[in-house]
Amino acid sequence: QVQLVESGGGLVQAGGSLRLSCAASGSNLLLTVMGWYRQAPGKQRELVATLTSGGSIHYADSVKGRFTISRENAKNTVSLQMSSLKPEDTAVYYCAADWSPTAVVEGRAGYWGQGTQVTVSS
Repeated sequence: QVQLVESGGGLVQAGGSLRLSCAASGSNLLLTVMGWYRQAPGKQRELVATLTSGGSIHYADSVKGRFTISRENAKNTVSLQMSSLKPEDTAVYYCAADWSPTAVVEGRAGYWGQGTQVTVSS
């Protein structure tokens, strides 16, 4: 059973930076797609960024130019470097992973982390 464990959330002032990390365990196979979702209070969960094992990257328009996703295939880990943070980035961030790219993009990933809170103060 694959387990995803996130780390790195916290409180930061607007304009600051945070780095989230997610480590996958329980699988000897390389997860094809790893990515990040977020959910703010009262809002639907939204896709933030995804990265395939082959290096294909997708970002939500709202984070382009500010967030950078990266991964270490050998360790089945994915990170999200967040810069120029805004109060509207405040949310619980979830790591997601699957062998199906479509599943991750459509929010149907088979594996999810427990979530880590990111709070950006104005």
